[in-house]
Amino acid sequence: MKKVFLSSILMLALSISFMSCRDTADKAKEASDAAVEEAGDAVDSAKEMGEDAMDKAGDAVDSAKEMGEDAMDKAGDAVDSAKEMGEDTMDKAGDAMDKTKKAGSDALNKAKDTVKEVKEEVKQ
Repeated sequence: MKKVFLSSILMLALSISFMSCRDTADKAKEASDAAVEEAGDAVDSAKEMGEDAMDKAGDAVDSAKEMGEDAMDKAGDAVDSAKEMGEDTMDKAGDAMDKTKKAGSDALNKAKDTVKEVKEEVKQ
């Protein structure tokens, strides 16, 4: 009877031991699966963050490019404006020279006429 009793205790101990190992293996597999899933989620999050960063960097490059183009346009407009102002100044200077030349010519003609008049009066 001792042998039967000891054999049954031994069988019970072995069955509990195997069940415990199976449960431990199942728990380890579940933990492993959870870790793989978490790692996949982390990779997806990192990928999304990288894509967002790339989008933002692209937007920043586009913005800088637009600002550069605007600056170039404004610089071109400033050059054109300065050129027009220079041309206007040259035109006004030319007009002033023409007026001065005409005034000098008129003054010379008046002086000639006055000299002629004086000569005629002296002759008489």
